[in-house]
Amino acid sequence: MKLIIPMAGRGTRVRPHSHVTPKPLLPICGKSMVERIIDTFTKVLPRPMTDGVFVLGPDFGETVSDDLSAICERHGMNAHFRVQDEAMGTAHAVACAGDHLEGEGIVVFADTLFYMEPGIDLSESDVVVWVKEVEDPSRFGVAVRKDGRIVALVEKPQTLISNEALIGIYYVRDLSLLKNAIDYLIENKVTGHGKEYQLTDAFDRLLKDGKIFRSASVTAWLDGGTIDAFLSTTMDIVAREQSPLPVNGSNGVEDSVLIPPVYIGKDVRIVRSVVGPDVSLESGACVSDTRIKHSIIFEGGTVSESILDGALIGKSATLRGSYLCANLGDHSEISATDQGYDRQ
Repeated sequence: MKLIIPMAGRGTRVRPHSHVTPKPLLPICGKSMVERIIDTFTKVLPRPMTDGVFVLGPDFGETVSDDLSAICERHGMNAHFRVQDEAMGTAHAVACAGDHLEGEGIVVFADTLFYMEPGIDLSESDVVVWVKEVEDPSRFGVAVRKDGRIVALVEKPQTLISNEALIGIYYVRDLSLLKNAIDYLIENKVTGHGKEYQLTDAFDRLLKDGKIFRSASVTAWLDGGTIDAFLSTTMDIVAREQSPLPVNGSNGVEDSVLIPPVYIGKDVRIVRSVVGPDVSLESGACVSDTRIKHSIIFEGGTVSESILDGALIGKSATLRGSYLCANLGDHSEISATDQGYDRQ
């Protein structure tokens, strides 16, 4: 079983945090979005995954492939890498997987997280599409049914033809058939929404060719595509995965109050502060003389003498003396007191 993950996008809507780290590798409570996706499939699929095929952007460095290789190794998978030189749509992104598009596999886009029940039934299906009912289907591809059967897949319909959104997860029994359908679109310049090659159009060709499509559902679908969504999704996972918090006076917590839910990574230090609710502190974060809630501090970030609500502090960034809803990129430094602000 292969896992095909197109992730060449620049993640512009979560900048500045995606300037250095691709969005799918941003950590949420100690694990990247990609690893969380692989964790989920490891638990729910009837067969183990053997290969991870990652479609990357042309300027992604070795650190990205090294991180992805390590994730695959932890899950007993082989890692493979391909490049999408130019963004030409979701179908084009999948096509860039090239000769890996054979045999059975899962195609998943790594901009969202999801929860699903184990025991997914992949039998008697050529394609399984995962769906979630939404209020505004015009923002998504949708599955259209007739007499209970999926009869069409349509990208971002402008009229209400279905409220079952395609959430970017597809099981394909024979990936070579999907490759053929995508090749047809590209060779004949059949573009869809946004004048790009859309994966829904490729699947729709398979559907009209008589292939058997079934749907599966998720119990939760969490968006990570914008700053607000990434913060909201992190807080959701912080609440879902609560673990006992360290006692004041131990494990790096000194003269502080922790108000759950709070995620605390390895080697975090909290001094004379009130932390929580809804806070994620990645490994090596340091908080001192601060009141912080509804916020994320990424790996090695430092905050002192601040009051923060709804903040994201980047990797190895430093913030001192802020009363703001801060959004600070990696390796940045802001000290409000150095600028002569009156904090009294």
